[in-house]
Amino acid sequence: MKQFLKITLATVVGLLFTGLLCFIILFSIASASLSSDKQYDLKESSVLKLTLDGTISEQSVENPFNLNIPGAPVSTKTDHQGLDDILAAIRKAKTEDKIKGIYLEAGNLNAGFATVEEIRDALADFKKSGKYVIAYGDTYDQREYFLCSVADKVFINPEGMLNFCGLAATPVFYSEALKKIGIQVEVFRVGTFKSAVEPFINTKMSPANRLQTTDYLNGIWGHLLDKISASRNITVERLNQLADQNQLFQPTKELLTNNLVDSILYESQVKDFLAAKNGVKKVKDLNEVSVDELLSAPEKKAKYIKDKVAVLYADGEIYDKGTEGIVQDDLLQQIDKIKDDDHIKAVVFRVNSPGGSAYASEQIWKALADLKAKKPIVVSMGDYAASGGYYISCNANKIIASPNTLTGSIGVFGTFFNVDKLTEKVGLDFDVVKTNDLADIGNISRPMTTIEKQKIQRYVEHTYALFVHRCSNGRHMKAEDIMKIAEGRVWTGKRAVELGLADEIGGIDRAIQVAAKLGKTTDYKMVYYPEKENYLTEFIKQFTDQTRMRIALSFLGSDYAPLVKLKASAIQTGILARMDKIDIK
Repeated sequence: MKQFLKITLATVVGLLFTGLLCFIILFSIASASLSSDKQYDLKESSVLKLTLDGTISEQSVENPFNLNIPGAPVSTKTDHQGLDDILAAIRKAKTEDKIKGIYLEAGNLNAGFATVEEIRDALADFKKSGKYVIAYGDTYDQREYFLCSVADKVFINPEGMLNFCGLAATPVFYSEALKKIGIQVEVFRVGTFKSAVEPFINTKMSPANRLQTTDYLNGIWGHLLDKISASRNITVERLNQLADQNQLFQPTKELLTNNLVDSILYESQVKDFLAAKNGVKKVKDLNEVSVDELLSAPEKKAKYIKDKVAVLYADGEIYDKGTEGIVQDDLLQQIDKIKDDDHIKAVVFRVNSPGGSAYASEQIWKALADLKAKKPIVVSMGDYAASGGYYISCNANKIIASPNTLTGSIGVFGTFFNVDKLTEKVGLDFDVVKTNDLADIGNISRPMTTIEKQKIQRYVEHTYALFVHRCSNGRHMKAEDIMKIAEGRVWTGKRAVELGLADEIGGIDRAIQVAAKLGKTTDYKMVYYPEKENYLTEFIKQFTDQTRMRIALSFLGSDYAPLVKLKASAIQTGILARMDKIDIK
């Protein structure tokens, strides 16, 4: 009892101290942000520097400055770059006379292949202006190299390395960990390829999952090789031979011999090269500008434009409620705002989601159907638009996918946890009084009965039938044809177009063009929903989440760390339309 009181008191004191510290920090940030909105004075003969490092998400978070507080959590949302800002900066650099070229500095990039493709395509379009693109890296991973291969020159450090070895997918399986801590998972599903449940019940991939994963990995890899081959003038066959050798362990000079890079230079030499390219004698006179600086440079005064094309972002897993990802009510509010604005002539629905709650997906589908009745919708698919992500996409007027998008996964499953063994270990007991036999269905403190399992399975099958029906109507295909390519199977964007699940290949810029045409407008401005998240709000949210996890660990102990980590990873229970997000290296 004494130990319990000590832990409780320490926790309360810690929370009070954290709250006070948080208030001081946030007050300082707010004060600083009031004076941070300044325009950047862009100089002649400047170069846009794109640092290919860290996480790239769909939208950036407004952050007046980089804040690094020892011991404070680093949010994956606040410590990242926004794809929206990167693409906007490249577009602006193309037409800005003071920008002479773009310098790519490779780092440790955390982004999906569809995201990387968007940036690469934007750089290829930028080169049409006659301006240069130069890339340098101490090391290149395959994502960075794919992106940088579009550059006029690719440089590498004399002691640098290139990780060029092909793709591999590494799913993680929780089933044994769950058994050890006393959790049993009841799984219900429809779809042979619906692999999202496998981490809970298997210790390795099923044959069906292995087949689909092999198929889409080969599809993505083949596309990467085609693009690299065209840019570097190396045959696909030769590139595969080099990948088989794993270039990470080859001497750097071999990269030059095999035409994978153009020169072996130190970073200082690359800066000398850039200075000469920009017509300045000294590196200190080279004007490098960041994405944020370029975007804050004054724009030419634009005339008043009445018509609008809206971009609506749906990024993350789909939830009924919560604060992360795509939250049903939050997205519905944004859809209503767009629907009520008569100046918005068309909508680009940018979807980057592996799915999630089947119920929330249906509600979002209905809201979008109402919006479509008033104005055209064009879906632009990001890294993922699968399962629930495809559910909310399928009814659009047009669907445009990246060749590397992972989509489809038309299937449904349900997961329910039984923690009776866990509660026995920690000394918790449960009892129940009920008026009817199924009054406590879903009770996690006991195993499910046969009748309960049958009812849930029937509901999962009903949800799957509705999913197929939505896809059939939205894509103007027969239900039996949808069934042939459903079963929870994941497809690349390229295959989705071939199968009729999408209309064409392209990025968000192409989607905007198509939407404007459908909206019968040629003179329009862009508006974005939701507004960019505030850095302070995101900081508080992340700090709170990590504090809760620490408290849970202090009470449960290190033996139950897997349970806490599972909770922190936002694994959902209930009836879901979601694919498993596999780590592709």
